[in-house]
Amino acid sequence: MLEVLGNRTYRHLFAAQVIALIGTGLATVALGLLAYDIAGADAGAVLGTALAIKMIAYVGIAPIAAAIAERLPRRAMLVSLDLIRAAVAIFLPFVTEVWQVYVLIFVLQAASAAFTPTFQATIPDVLPDEKEYTRALSLSRLAYDLESVASPMLAAALLSVVSFHSLFAGTVVGFLASAALVVSTVLPSPKPQERQSVWRRTAAGLRIYLATPRLRGLLALNLAVAAAGAMVIVNTVVLVQSTFELSQRATAFALVAFGAGSMLTALVLPRLLDTRSDRSAMLCGASLLVVGLVIGVFIPSYALLLPLWFALGFGYSLAQTPTGRLLRRSAQPQDRPALFAAQFALSHACWLAAYPIAGWLGAKVGLSFTFATLAVIAAAAVAGAAYLWPRQDPAEIAHRHEDLPADHPHLSDASTTGQRHTHPFIIDDFHQDWPRRP
Repeated sequence: MLEVLGNRTYRHLFAAQVIALIGTGLATVALGLLAYDIAGADAGAVLGTALAIKMIAYVGIAPIAAAIAERLPRRAMLVSLDLIRAAVAIFLPFVTEVWQVYVLIFVLQAASAAFTPTFQATIPDVLPDEKEYTRALSLSRLAYDLESVASPMLAAALLSVVSFHSLFAGTVVGFLASAALVVSTVLPSPKPQERQSVWRRTAAGLRIYLATPRLRGLLALNLAVAAAGAMVIVNTVVLVQSTFELSQRATAFALVAFGAGSMLTALVLPRLLDTRSDRSAMLCGASLLVVGLVIGVFIPSYALLLPLWFALGFGYSLAQTPTGRLLRRSAQPQDRPALFAAQFALSHACWLAAYPIAGWLGAKVGLSFTFATLAVIAAAAVAGAAYLWPRQDPAEIAHRHEDLPADHPHLSDASTTGQRHTHPFIIDDFHQDWPRRP
């Protein structure tokens, strides 16, 4: 996996991603503590609303940014977005009102929503070899998992000597360092291609997504992941500091436990997927999330919260890490950017629904009821995924092309009986609908 870092341009981009992730992680911890400082026991509601605003930015802006990224110089765009995020982080320590949190979070996350698809669209051009690109995707997933462990640990260490406001300084440094690393690279220009409207490009990705059974199942799994993840992200600070009456460092360590579970998944998953299908692994991870949420209804102490958060982190990563493999299997190379943009928007739409539920229910009716509600949502999502994603999901499917002549080029490179042939089936211009199950 690490061989891909031999490419200087990718190495610098990956380092920029890791540093920016750590800065974002520090901001996530600090934001929870800031919400508690402003709103006290209602911090869950404030944080839930702030994170819902983040999801609105992601869902609304990411598809547009993905289209814009194909037309603008990528290095200039990435650097500009890092500088915008750094500028917002500078203002966060001076916030005194809840509405100020909401405004700054929207600007910060709008910039992040533009940064992510631009970064993702750049990597295939930097690493045109399919095997190298696959390794880069795996390395990127590992970076997210490492960040979920490293950032809370770093936050816990810093909180022993400074106030939580100082964590935002780490965020600023992270974004500035990321911009400097991007400046040090020479990025390839976007490949010339047929210009399409933003709507047409977004619609193409959504059409492929919703017409592919395994991806419809993935959408349901996204909801289960969001239900459990929102409970952890929104209500950890409330559980630790209000319910259990512990310190800010205890909050950070609880997030470390969640990240450690996710990290363990990243280490064992490659071998697991050698013997298990993506479907079985992801359904197993999502089922673990359901069980964890049910246990959370009865959580009595911080000592039991830590192993529960560890288990939820394990299931969280197990349910979502293979996502990139599914997306690569489900689209032609030229359609992958649109499909990744569709996944980005749809998965964050699930978080947009889950964050307010976790925040407002926790503040208004209590955390036990919130655990139970999210457990029901996650259970329904897992059942839906098992139904929508067939157990038998072969790559190659025999099918007919009644609308194509026998001498059509599409039929010439496969074993053909009349207009019936077999090859890896992907929704594209020649395959508008998924074949019915026999």
